[in-house]
Amino acid sequence: MKKIRVLVVDDSFVIRNVLEQSLNADPALEVIATACNAYEARDLIVKLRPDVMTLDIEMPRMNGLDFLRRLMPQYPMPVVVVSSLDDRVFDAMEAGAVDFVHKPAGLTRSQLAEFMRQELNEKVKVAYTAKLHDRKKKEVPVVRADPSRLSGSSETKLIAIGASTGGTEAVRDILTQFATDIPGVVIVQHMPAGFTAMFAERMNNQCQVAVKEAKSGDKVKQGQVLLAPGDKQMRVVKKKDGLTVECKFGERVSGHCPSVNVLFNSVAEAAKDKAVGVILTGMGSDGAEGLLEMHRQGAITIGQDEVTSAVYGMPKVAHEIGAVTYQVGLPNIAPKIYSVLNTRK
Repeated sequence: MKKIRVLVVDDSFVIRNVLEQSLNADPALEVIATACNAYEARDLIVKLRPDVMTLDIEMPRMNGLDFLRRLMPQYPMPVVVVSSLDDRVFDAMEAGAVDFVHKPAGLTRSQLAEFMRQELNEKVKVAYTAKLHDRKKKEVPVVRADPSRLSGSSETKLIAIGASTGGTEAVRDILTQFATDIPGVVIVQHMPAGFTAMFAERMNNQCQVAVKEAKSGDKVKQGQVLLAPGDKQMRVVKKKDGLTVECKFGERVSGHCPSVNVLFNSVAEAAKDKAVGVILTGMGSDGAEGLLEMHRQGAITIGQDEVTSAVYGMPKVAHEIGAVTYQVGLPNIAPKIYSVLNTRK
């Protein structure tokens, strides 16, 4: 079996050693070189042409973000960012990185190695299969959502969105097309704790709608987006005065906390046919069964298509089991949502 050839880039000798040890422990992966800065990494990329690169953001002489921005136009390749709690990881996603892994502080070397074996190895393998941003942008024309208000009063109570690998950019594409008349939005994006609050704040600054990291008791209301916290399961609950969310610590479901299946199943029960469900790019099958339950309850469901998905996993499974009403390219998902809302008067 051909191994995935990985270049590790980090200014810390200890971290480089830990990542190399963790990645080489997987029989599908092989670290072919390590680099301590962007200039050394550039030379190794030209010489060795690795399949995937792991990249630190904080590095001397040239930081990882600037390196990534210069690298991708010349040598497009799958990149997994390994970072401390830093919102620049989202700039890295915009620059073309496939995914990121949190570099936690306060762990012993053995604890860090075990953490990386659990979190990094799989993401490197997923990154190897992912479509790169510059490729997918050329393939589907962008159709922006109509910025005018919805025509009439839609019966839809909420929009539920689930995403994983490649999802931060997909979610951003959709949310930036929403106007303040949009029904309440609830989102699960697979992401570590801490990063969800930063991502919500980032989206809040870029969008017309209000975006926040959800907490228990938050109401689902027009013009507001609630993002599940990175370490809690989020459910939508029907109350006498409307729909609210509950965010609680819990076991992983479908391999994730938060889980898209948990959110979608709760939406199916609480909102039934008054919901729209959207499943976006991501590895695995989380969200497919929940979207099917929403579909059974009469919700309109939308799946991102293969061409525009960074990783056509979650939407593929959803489509194959009959959970998807409409399969749509990413640039056209927001317009499709508005079209659906305008038919539900």
